[in-house]
Amino acid sequence: MPATRLLRTLKAWLRRKPRLPRELQAGRDVVEALDSGGLPLDPARINRIARDLGLEVSPQAPLEDTVARLRAAVERGLQTMAMQDAVKAQRRESK
Repeated sequence: MPATRLLRTLKAWLRRKPRLPRELQAGRDVVEALDSGGLPLDPARINRIARDLGLEVSPQAPLEDTVARLRAAVERGLQTMAMQDAVKAQRRESK
């Protein structure tokens, strides 16, 4: 019996995949925190997340500009993920 449960647990664990890539999830978390009234305390962290999303960020750039660009990048990433999911669903339905 324990072997069956272990196998079931392993299968469930292997089936789990992250919904969003790590970079996109980090950007989304920052944007959600800012929207809920949080203040960015670490501009270096914001810049690193923006760079991870493929943005070129100057250390001298105002934080507000970086946050605006980060929002746009996250939105584009989420739209891309939604379109990919729609295509996958369409392919499954056509089979």
